[in-house]
This record gives sequence, structure tokens and C-alpha cells, in this order.
Amino acid sequence: MSDSEGYIPLIDEEELEEGKMKAIRVEGKPVLFIKQNGKIYVIDDRCPHMGCKFSGGSLDGNAIICPCHEWRFSLESGEYEEDSNYVLITYPFKVVGGKIWIKLEEDF
Repeated sequence: MSDSEGYIPLIDEEELEEGKMKAIRVEGKPVLFIKQNGKIYVIDDRCPHMGCKFSGGSLDGNAIICPCHEWRFSLESGEYEEDSNYVLITYPFKVVGGKIWIKLEEDF
């Protein structure tokens, strides 16, 4: 089920705990939900460097740390702290009636 803009409902907002990550697969894609500093982030659960799962890593302030090589990515900008050519894949989302809806692909 999706809305007219292509968003699909996935999880209840209350399922996300502050400072925690929640990984799910959506249409075969690994998606990671993060609640950090009161904000929600929705990213691909694969590091753009070598494809390691971020869900096995950790959060540090406003950064997510990949478990394979300890690369730190800003949750705000999505960029790897040492080389901005590596950027997180993020998904647009909205919260409607307490449920988080995400959009997996842009319309072309």
C-alpha cells in the first residue's frame, strides 16, 4: 500500500527509541531507522564504502559509525567525515498519524 506520492507506511514512530537503530527490509532493500537527539533519520543500511551493515555499528553524537572500518558519517549531512565523496543513501520520509512512511525511489 502506498499513497499518491509513492510513500509506504512501515513502522510506528513509537517503535523507535532514542539513541537506537531499527533495521528492516523493504522490497528487498535494507533500511535503517535511527532516532538520535530527538530526530528521525532513514538511511540505507549499507555503508557506501564496502557495503557493511550500519545496523551492526554504533551511534556517536550526530554520527553513525560503520562496524567494518569505523568510518564516521554525519547523520545531518550524510557525508563521511574524512571524504565527502562518500555519502549515505537517505530516504525521504514523513510521519502521519504516528506511523513513519518512506519513499524508496524518486519518480523520474
